[in-house]
Amino acid sequence: MGILRRYGPSVLKFAKITFQFGCFAHCFNSYVAEITWCVGPSMLPNFDMSGIVAVEHITHHFRDIEIGDVVICMSPAKPGRSVLKRVIGLPGDSVCKDPTLADRKYVNVPQGHVWVAGDNLSNSTDSRAYGPVAMGLIKGRVFAKVWPNVELLKSNFVPV
Repeated sequence: MGILRRYGPSVLKFAKITFQFGCFAHCFNSYVAEITWCVGPSMLPNFDMSGIVAVEHITHHFRDIEIGDVVICMSPAKPGRSVLKRVIGLPGDSVCKDPTLADRKYVNVPQGHVWVAGDNLSNSTDSRAYGPVAMGLIKGRVFAKVWPNVELLKSNFVPV
């Protein structure tokens, strides 16, 4: 009984602080910003095969996504997985469905959707495979590379 009286209040205080911090961290990661690991060749050469990026969850709710923004979104092809892609078409835009093919077909991006593509078209599963992505599937905008090289991102995308 002596141990419980002696350490009980300290353990409860520690548990309370840990729980509060966990709640804060969860809310921050869900609604403000997060650091996430990205793996795969679809964004080469602008992103490494594996690396860590910083994603913010706020601005796409208050301002429109822009062409050239790199976003993290839920994969329409594999529910439960996230993908990192570049926005190349906005609602109302006419985009080339697959610029790697000689027979160029164009698609109109419907309202409430964006057209996304990997920077490495030869090794990317993107809107060419699963079509326009609903804006509701966008989790956030990537604003920085964190590892292996730290770099703030700015769009240098020029539509043709």
